[in-house]
Amino acid sequence: MDISTSDRDGVTVLTLDGDALGGPDGSAMHDALHAVRGDGPSQVVVDLSRVRHMNSSGLGMLIGALTTARSSGGDLRLAAPGERVVTLLDVTQLSDVFQSFGSVDAAVASYEE
Repeated sequence: MDISTSDRDGVTVLTLDGDALGGPDGSAMHDALHAVRGDGPSQVVVDLSRVRHMNSSGLGMLIGALTTARSSGGDLRLAAPGERVVTLLDVTQLSDVFQSFGSVDAAVASYEE
């Protein structure tokens, strides 16, 4: 899986591309979050539109990222999860933990509310 980072209106967008299976991907996401975190709160959107498959380790990776963002006083939101990811979030009841939006634009805009 590839992870790219961009900034949109002061919100860090992490775009995941490929299968989210944890392991080294989790370490890469952790490193990406710490690189942008700095000293203040992190407002993060994880773009899942290019994620084809996610397993329990991939979910753990997202939970770790959420914990990292919230520990600095920030938050993490999900954007454009595919049907398989939505089903996985629902089955594990993590859809109650993560705020999820249909697009990156909607997720970024949610920080302005």
